[in-house]
Amino acid sequence: MATATATTSHRRSRAGSGRTTGVVPTALLLIGAIYCLFPVFWVLIAATKSPGELFSTATLSFGTGLFDNVAELFAYRDGVFWLWAANTLLYAGGGALLSTAVSAVSGYALAKYRFPGRDAIFNLLIGGILVPAVVLAVPQYLLFSKIGLADSHWAVLLPQILHPYSIYLARIYAAAAIPDSLLEAGRIDGAGEWRLMSRVAMPLMVPGMVTIFLFQFVAIWNNFLLPFIMLGDDGKFPLTVGLYTLLAAGANQPALYNLILTGAFLSIVPLIALFLTMQRYWKTDLSSGAVK
Repeated sequence: MATATATTSHRRSRAGSGRTTGVVPTALLLIGAIYCLFPVFWVLIAATKSPGELFSTATLSFGTGLFDNVAELFAYRDGVFWLWAANTLLYAGGGALLSTAVSAVSGYALAKYRFPGRDAIFNLLIGGILVPAVVLAVPQYLLFSKIGLADSHWAVLLPQILHPYSIYLARIYAAAAIPDSLLEAGRIDGAGEWRLMSRVAMPLMVPGMVTIFLFQFVAIWNNFLLPFIMLGDDGKFPLTVGLYTLLAAGANQPALYNLILTGAFLSIVPLIALFLTMQRYWKTDLSSGAVK
């Protein structure tokens, strides 16, 4: 009886200790979430304020000018905001799709094939991850200027396609998600390498490809330095550079600050919608039972 009582007390003590230990990481995650989301919340509040309310009301108090700000932003310079948004969608969507395709095929080849120089290529990719994008921006501009592609959509799209970190992620995911025995079974059944990749490997890599696509889409959507260096025609600007030009003009026209804040808020909405709609593609154990 005494032993049972002692065991029960010990279990309760461990349960209480586990709850106490779990509070700390939960609190840290909550603090991190507040730190990341507070700027978004502030932009939302600022976007609701009219020009008169922006500098005269409390920081965290909502205003009454959201719809007026949106209407003025859409009408500014005959709707140039829509052109910037379309350019951004082209750069982010096209660049992310192409980068995902190249990364998935490259990662699969590096993970599942043995060929001379494979390790050297992979080590070179790891080294490429360590090179900051800002270091490459000016050499890329000089290269594109030499071949006549500077100040064009291609000057922003092409550098985004080959992304070392995405290839690294695809390689790691392919090695873990695609069993070698499954590929061998397909070869025994007479499937060619292209069929194995397109019908067996790529469906298993969908969660990894979605992750790569999201990372690349967000990175290109938020990219400022590359289009700022490459482009001179504001008709080709993405939202980041376009809003920056509004900010520069706002030094002489304070009324533009409301348009800048409203544009910044609207530029966040597609990213939130993208994450919410694509979360269902994050699945695990897609190959469970495939080789049983």
